[in-house]
Amino acid sequence: MLNIDELKFDEKGLIPAVVVDSASKRVLTLAYMNRESLKKSMEKELTCFWSRSRQELWLKGETSGNYQHIVSITADCDRDALVVVVEPDGPACHLGTFSCFENPVFQSEERHEFSLDGLYELLEGRKRDMPEGSYTSYLFEKGLDKILKKVGEECTEVIIAGKAQDKRETVYEIADLAYHTLVLMVEAGISVDDIRKELASRHIIDHKVKQEKMV
Repeated sequence: MLNIDELKFDEKGLIPAVVVDSASKRVLTLAYMNRESLKKSMEKELTCFWSRSRQELWLKGETSGNYQHIVSITADCDRDALVVVVEPDGPACHLGTFSCFENPVFQSEERHEFSLDGLYELLEGRKRDMPEGSYTSYLFEKGLDKILKKVGEECTEVIIAGKAQDKRETVYEIADLAYHTLVLMVEAGISVDDIRKELASRHIIDHKVKQEKMV
């Protein structure tokens, strides 16, 4: 672990801090810290910044309630910038958006970002708009029993491909299962974040069990 004294603050005594959501990995905001605000952040495990406009310490969420609970703080190779991974209580931006970075400037026509969150939002849109000719719309139209049947079928396909030790086919079938599972989640009102939280809780439990076995 680095000591604060090993970090390189600029001539104004500040260091940039890129705040990232621990679940989605999205960049929430870019702010600045000085030594005092960094110490407070570490003590409280809540982001505390230096406001360059007001020239004072700023505990994120103190007025809005949108606190950012710190998971980790990491310095870059030059030790003059920080990445702060957090679990946010609400929007990061003063405009009320999840992230301060919501204004696209450029998007490649050939390369596209992919995330489970993005796919989930697309599936929600299919259920809401029910576009004609969409397979996803067809599943939602047929309802829960049809969706569950497809999940069951894909589970079987994963088992068959896995048993055959066919990596390419197993990857293909797991992707099919993941897609149909996400459709089920949308139908049941289960979010990707619900699953993340459940897995995170199991990880903590598993870590504790391992520690106990080592004692």
